[in-house]
Amino acid sequence: LPALFKRELQNTEAEEGGTLTLRCELTKPKAPVEWRKGDTTLYPGLKYEMKQQGCTAELVIFDLELDDS
Repeated sequence: LPALFKRELQNTEAEEGGTLTLRCELTKPKAPVEWRKGDTTLYPGLKYEMKQQGCTAELVIFDLELDDS
């Protein structure tokens, strides 16, 4: 069975230049997660950090810009 969201992402406000962590909870631990912005797949680097522990997946966005919304 595919993994489902137990708790979906929540709308969050943050300031430009800051850092933001988006978090979701899945029904299966260590299920493969692909973070996307529209049609674009996000990859780890200077701008993004992906973390996953158990059923929780996180996306950390650094140096926030208006385009990140």
